[in-house]
Amino acid sequence: RSISRGHTKTGRDNLSPPTAKDILSNFKDLSNYFKHFEDVTAELKPILKRVADDKGTVIVQTCNKGQSELLMNFACSARARGLEDVLKHVLVFATDLETKELAEGLGLNTFFDEKNLGKMPKTEARAYGDRAFTMMMYAKVVCVQLVNFLGYNLLFQDVDIIWYQNPLTYFYDTDKSGDFDIYFQDDGAHSVRYAPYSANSGFYYVRHNDRTQYLFTTLLYNGDMIKAWDSHQQALVAILTDHASYYGLKVKVLGRDDNEFPGGFHYHRRRAYMKRLVKGEEDDAYIFHMSWTHNKDNKLKFFKQMGEWYLNEKCVGKTLGEIVEDGAEATELPLVEPCCLMEPEITCYYSDKPSKTTCNGSPTIDKGGKPFW
Repeated sequence: RSISRGHTKTGRDNLSPPTAKDILSNFKDLSNYFKHFEDVTAELKPILKRVADDKGTVIVQTCNKGQSELLMNFACSARARGLEDVLKHVLVFATDLETKELAEGLGLNTFFDEKNLGKMPKTEARAYGDRAFTMMMYAKVVCVQLVNFLGYNLLFQDVDIIWYQNPLTYFYDTDKSGDFDIYFQDDGAHSVRYAPYSANSGFYYVRHNDRTQYLFTTLLYNGDMIKAWDSHQQALVAILTDHASYYGLKVKVLGRDDNEFPGGFHYHRRRAYMKRLVKGEEDDAYIFHMSWTHNKDNKLKFFKQMGEWYLNEKCVGKTLGEIVEDGAEATELPLVEPCCLMEPEITCYYSDKPSKTTCNGSPTIDKGGKPFW
């Protein structure tokens, strides 16, 4: 009998079409988007003009209060490595006022699109694919589509990322990056579900042109796929395939066997590489993306164990008003001094995961896990 490529050996279909419920829910999102499009873009245009670098690129992130610790660690770690000037080109699409205040307190530009994103959950996702996770996927669609539609190149990145060096320099060096419309970090999971690209939708660079503009507008229109599959990544990869075929969209995936853009695959599968990385011996690395991780709690633990946690504990889970004294909110960058560490906090949690120092006295997290060192 005829089956889709999404059928697994167990009989599960990973590519079931969206239901009427999914479609109607997307209709509601789109109706609201179209209703407020002119007002939202009018407010966003001057912000983008101010934030973009001299090559017309904006670094885009979206975040809610529940994930704010990861956003703050990203900003603090970039400052610790002397990348403050690159942070000037970051625009955070905050989905609540608490996150907006925290981001601005660390010197990040923000845009609070209350009309489209004001009903996003404030809590973090407890697991991949849960309700909070899926709702925040809509924020990832809208922020990228708006920036790209308004004529800008963009680097989109999740908040569970740290920089070793300015990642934009890779994409600006065509001898390294080549001439493509869109570049993705390799997810590492080369499964049928993500075939043929295995593109990770948590870190990608987009050159603005007609092809990418239509790609992300199409993804917006197909939000019901995200609702049906609980995955922004799966929907985006499916649309990439069609647009590469129909419109000549040029897609490059930054291979998982290369060393410039490591992530969860490297963390869990490439021990020799991770040992060099934590010892500072991988000069080619631009970023690290803590993907392939069950929830925020583990992301924080893994970053701390790697020696990549630069956020003071007193700022974790707090609002701006809870961190600074009355009146200090009005000062420039009120959160940098109390929250950002110049040297990372290093804490052992698991002996079988990459660590800056030997953690052999700690328990394992994986069944049958062997010591990293």
